[in-house]
Amino acid sequence: MLTHEENELLCRVEGDAPMGRIMRSHWIPACLSEEIAEADGAPVPVRLLGEDLVAWRDSDGAVGLMDRYCPHRRASLVFGRNEDCGLRCLYHGWKVDVKGNVVEMPSEPAEACNNKVKHKAYATHEHGGFVWAWMGAEADRVPFAPPPWAPNADSKVSIVKINIDCNWAQVLEGAIDSAHSSSLHSSDIVPSKVAGTRPQGSGFVRPSTDKAPRIQVHNTDYGLKYAAIRRPIQNAATLDYVRMTLFVAPFTVIIPPNAMYGLANVNIPIDDTHTVFYFMAWNEGPVGGIDTEEWRKFLGAQVGIDLDERFNKLRNLSNNYLQDRQAMKNGNFTGIRGIPHQDIAMWETMGPIADRTHDRLGASDQAIVGFRRVMVDAAQRTAAGGDCIGAAPAVMQQQAGLRSFEGMLSKQADWRHLDTAQAQAAQRDSAAAPASPEAAPATNVAEPA
Repeated sequence: MLTHEENELLCRVEGDAPMGRIMRSHWIPACLSEEIAEADGAPVPVRLLGEDLVAWRDSDGAVGLMDRYCPHRRASLVFGRNEDCGLRCLYHGWKVDVKGNVVEMPSEPAEACNNKVKHKAYATHEHGGFVWAWMGAEADRVPFAPPPWAPNADSKVSIVKINIDCNWAQVLEGAIDSAHSSSLHSSDIVPSKVAGTRPQGSGFVRPSTDKAPRIQVHNTDYGLKYAAIRRPIQNAATLDYVRMTLFVAPFTVIIPPNAMYGLANVNIPIDDTHTVFYFMAWNEGPVGGIDTEEWRKFLGAQVGIDLDERFNKLRNLSNNYLQDRQAMKNGNFTGIRGIPHQDIAMWETMGPIADRTHDRLGASDQAIVGFRRVMVDAAQRTAAGGDCIGAAPAVMQQQAGLRSFEGMLSKQADWRHLDTAQAQAAQRDSAAAPASPEAAPATNVAEPA
């Protein structure tokens, strides 16, 4: 459990909060490239770390991310005209370019517009389907380093985006809580006699009925990695079913892959009590895997069906996430459609910021404890003037090569010694393995003796 003061350090990101300063020492996903796909298209409101911003693409295709409010009289630039390589405020016609230069001031004498008026604007970079922003001091800006889930320029990345009404840390903790999937997602992730997890139908099949994984945690220079070790359905006397997850500070989780694609999520603070949740299915190259709309449909997170055009949930707390009690009586565990929405119902009902002083943690929560300790220690170090976690160039540059793991290991093997090449090879072998003839979901598989 955390003290109130430690919980505040973990959760607060606005203003000069230490955790916000950690976030600002990294490139941050600001929005999806698809949201501003059109040159001279409609600007998009963005809120990050408590700041109201506007994202837009100019006539030449350059991306701007800047203070949402006009430097003149603070009218919203979301409603501005995007034209001739600038965003023009409707109120008095002041025009700002992607660098934050005020290039036209038609309401002022001609000599007043001398390009000396500056508007707050952040450096941007596009990669992996995202617009990334550097929100720290410009003098501290480091070169962009590809993330593990988009290691190459041509990596295939399909992205679900959902706005969440709670703090970023309780969202991220859901991604490093392996034990919950055997209960919360039990109607969508079911046991089967397969070699490894694979998509099937509207969910996944998994080679274990074990609901109480053994959790082992190992701290790293980028954050931590942990293994959830389960008893497999087959060959339980000699093998363990191991799922190795990586937490890459400050906001990324590399989830164990399945036979078709890798998985990851990033959890970006909108402010202290709201989060943008991104869930990615990815492949090293441009082929294979799952397409974006298919991924969103698979997870029940399609824009216009499950979400509005700004990625807000249509199934939400105000309508009880459209939970279907009759479906529960008929055998569905949660009555809530879509794996992310099942998680969201848990995260949001903890409150805007979970009170962790009341936690009663167990053996399956060791990764949660590890995450909290790593990030509270990091915030304390930053508050004292020390280095920000994961911000060293050498640490950033290694991230593109980080990989999680899912599969069978000998009981004598040590998962901590799996290197990137082994994890990649295991992922390829899993993807190439033929489906078992008994791969149909088997919720009544007998436990091994």
